[in-house]
Amino acid sequence: MTEDDLRSPRSSPHSSPRSAGPAALRPHEVRTALLALLAEVGAVTATEAAARLGYSSGLCSFHLRQLARHGYIEEAPHSGGRVRPWRLRQPASGAGGSADEQFTDLARGLEDESWQRWLTQRDEAPPAWRHDDAFSAVAYLTPEEMTRVADAIRQAFAPYRDREQRPLARPDGALPVALITRLFPLLPHPAGEGDQD
Repeated sequence: MTEDDLRSPRSSPHSSPRSAGPAALRPHEVRTALLALLAEVGAVTATEAAARLGYSSGLCSFHLRQLARHGYIEEAPHSGGRVRPWRLRQPASGAGGSADEQFTDLARGLEDESWQRWLTQRDEAPPAWRHDDAFSAVAYLTPEEMTRVADAIRQAFAPYRDREQRPLARPDGALPVALITRLFPLLPHPAGEGDQD
């Protein structure tokens, strides 16, 4: 096994999203991966995205066009020819929110959409996957304690992080799992809000 083998996305037959059957590869997964890649590298063509993510260039091209159609991305400036790079849509001058804020809002929307899809389709998943470990809690923390909790969660996830870029490190039966954590203080309601009888 060479270093190139380890870097080659989804080169192992048992780790490919396509190997788990047609239901395993949902459009939102491809689009989420494309948006995350664009946020990381700036601009990418369908061929480059396919090489990085392990999907076909045709599939990446289709979903890039869909994201553009819905206003999430746009063509990046290029020197012409057949090359067609894409980038996250640049906000119009004076538009509210930075590109980072807009991407965060989009990512949260996709997370919520993925969660709703899971709730409605979990009975179709293989039996071993028909549960989730979703939970929520309220804890009274200082800002420093909240940071320590976030760091502990990141540390717990760290051993699995490289599997996205190193498909051969994925054990048999591994599927993409959404790991979503939101730590934020619960702010008081403005005066008068919620005081209705």
